Amino acid sequence: MTDMTLLKSGPDEGALSFARGFVKSDGFMLLFREGMALVELTASYLDGDGRAESAALPRDVALTYATESMRLTTRLMQIASWLLVQRAVAEGEMTAEQARLEKNKVKIAEPMLSPVQEEAMRLPQKLRDLIAHSIRLQDRIRHLEGLMSGSDVFEVTPNPVQSQIRSLQSRLALLN
Repeated sequence: MTDMTLLKSGPDEGALSFARGFVKSDGFMLLFREGMALVELTASYLDGDGRAESAALPRDVALTYATESMRLTTRLMQIASWLLVQRAVAEGEMTAEQARLEKNKVKIAEPMLSPVQEEAMRLPQKLRDLIAHSIRLQDRIRHLEGLMSGSDVFEVTPNPVQSQIRSLQSRLALLN
């Protein structure tokens, strides 16, 4: 497939051509392996060292740890589902059209609210690293999904309420 092929195609056809080409590329397989390796690494950490580290945390930080580990596993399951659907297309187990229909079931969600910076800094470094890696991977996949679907690639804008919530949380913490 060449750039000229994409230029001559209609918007839907170009997006499908890109999707078909990308999911069969070495680049996709690298992304697939990275995503699955991150799922395995995270599971190993949360079942092993992470369990011991969370038990040693103060109660308020342990609550943040529990929340962030749930967000992390949810994000990774969404990523893994998306990658598996795309691999099924690449291997001919599913058509690009079936994958597009499946997209509504396997949605890469908007990024979730981040913990307050002070709380996040008290989490174990390994968990913070896994969270950061998963967010970067999620952003890459959301970008690819936008390209593949032909929709405009959207910019992640901060939630305007988030700064207000952080301000309230810090003020309430001062009262305790």
